[in-house]
Amino acid sequence: MRRRNFFNKLGTGVLATGIAMPLWATSVKEQTSPVNASESIQHMVIFDLKHEKGSQAETRFLADGKRILTHIPVVRDFRVLDQVSLKNDYHFGFSMVFANRADYETYNNHPDHVAFVENRWKKEVSRFLEIDFKAH
Repeated sequence: MRRRNFFNKLGTGVLATGIAMPLWATSVKEQTSPVNASESIQHMVIFDLKHEKGSQAETRFLADGKRILTHIPVVRDFRVLDQVSLKNDYHFGFSMVFANRADYETYNNHPDHVAFVENRWKKEVSRFLEIDFKAH
């Protein structure tokens, strides 16, 4: 019974994907319209911040990123992620889904995304790796 309760707390995403995320990694915007999996794009960026681990500046950057980027209408299933693997030395990740290539381009060119990159990302991120996947 305890095991079932544990998995219920984690959510069905863990069981479906086999990937465990921290309990604070939340999905901000659920898909409101059907997305064709073969056209959708999973956009992820893993990164390190210049801020001290656990600092208010770190917390503020992650919260602001979530707030700003989720207000872009084409962003779906946004998540703020905390690295747990010993095989990867990046500390954080942002993950989101776009219904198609057009939505992905809309996001990249959206004034809020461009401003976030210019005003926050370039100043506060020390290194990053961007990963974009389309279903095979």
